[in-house]
Amino acid sequence: MTHASLPAALNGPRRAVPELLKQACRERFGARCVESLAVRQQHGRDESPFDVEPPDLVLFVESEEEVAFVLAQAQQHAVPVIPYGAGTSLEGHLLAVQGGISLDLSRMNRILAIQAEDLTVTVQPGVTRHRLNDELRHQGLFFPIDPGADASLGGMAATRASGTNAVRYGTLRENVLALRVVTPGGGVVRTGSRARKSSAGYDLTRLFVGSEGTLGVITELTLRLYPLPEAVSAAICFFPSIDAAVQTTMQIIQMGVPIARCELLDAHTVRAVNAHDHLGLRESAMLLMEFHGSAASVAEQAGTVQEIARDCGGEDFEWASTPEERTRLWTARHHAYLSALQMKPGCRCVTTDTCVPISRLAESINESVAEVQASGLPYFIVGHVGDGNFHMGYLIDPALPAERETAERLSAQMVARALRLGGTCTGEHGIGLHKQDFLLDEAGAEAVDLMRTLKRAVDPLDIMNPGKIFPGQAGA
Repeated sequence: MTHASLPAALNGPRRAVPELLKQACRERFGARCVESLAVRQQHGRDESPFDVEPPDLVLFVESEEEVAFVLAQAQQHAVPVIPYGAGTSLEGHLLAVQGGISLDLSRMNRILAIQAEDLTVTVQPGVTRHRLNDELRHQGLFFPIDPGADASLGGMAATRASGTNAVRYGTLRENVLALRVVTPGGGVVRTGSRARKSSAGYDLTRLFVGSEGTLGVITELTLRLYPLPEAVSAAICFFPSIDAAVQTTMQIIQMGVPIARCELLDAHTVRAVNAHDHLGLRESAMLLMEFHGSAASVAEQAGTVQEIARDCGGEDFEWASTPEERTRLWTARHHAYLSALQMKPGCRCVTTDTCVPISRLAESINESVAEVQASGLPYFIVGHVGDGNFHMGYLIDPALPAERETAERLSAQMVARALRLGGTCTGEHGIGLHKQDFLLDEAGAEAVDLMRTLKRAVDPLDIMNPGKIFPGQAGA
């Protein structure tokens, strides 16, 4: 089993952006070609714990034609291009480890068509999930994928995001029907259609969903939509231990209750959100749950879950049926990460997520908690436990290498455990820089070699987000 270490790509060679390419970009983009240090630094930092030199250039594109122009120029000069959405990635996806161009897609933010009768929508990649749902609400529809942050839909597709609703509605993999993608060299590929199924050729849509910007730039997405449920009810319940909360979750899923959301916060996280948002919640392990359906089905689901939770030691149920009440309860989950950072001022967070079969979830979390408690390192846990996915955040002092080493060791042990239990090294964060060796452990050398072959075929000069996913060079 591979042990975690700092990715080799962090110390790899940088590829200079020649003056000829810079001048071409200045002429094409004018003020949208930015070379100032402040903007480059903004686009060279995400929520990962890695420090990398910023990109050499930031381009704010506004159309697919402009994306194609940039990629054609970049291929001509063998210059890296790193797609940039909202900057919320956790595994170093957007870091310019070889220099190059940060391609900011945030201005490609048009909702192109809402096909309400087909329950589909077509958008540009810079549209955020909050904005999309604000538009859809007036038509009685919604897009359910909720990773917590107000991420861009292009970035969510590129990292195969999921989040709080995945237990009922699935991930981006199940909810992207079609794409338009600009490939290296400036070609445009259309994948999929608005039809709900197809058996026509290779599934290129699924190839690009989760490719983390290493194969091309997504410029258009067609997504599944869902009717707003007739009734929605949310609840929180507190437990004497994480194990009791997880056992409750396992029984809910194994009994087939169609719960829409089931989120875990440990006592450290509840304490953090109390301090940040003044919520006054009981500081113990907590489940946040949400039920969608008809009024009768929601009541039935809620009653079943309350009975299961009570048998596992759950107490202090609090119900919410109005949007305002639900928002108050879900504030705790959506502010968890930023709230936790305030537990240790000046800290950086080494985060890891794994996903295991639901029957092994308790074992995975309990052993991970025992290890981090023994280390003495501050930590917090949040999890989409309804589908076996949870996140551990290790809070470290960036000035103390020993704390970083401890966090990386704990992360490696947690991932190794997930793989041993039949799970995956990442449920939704993606590989990026941080989990490249773990991908090799999980998939095996033959599968990773096949991925490399696909990468070389699509991107022979390795200009698309180089240094990500694969240990070493993708073309090696």
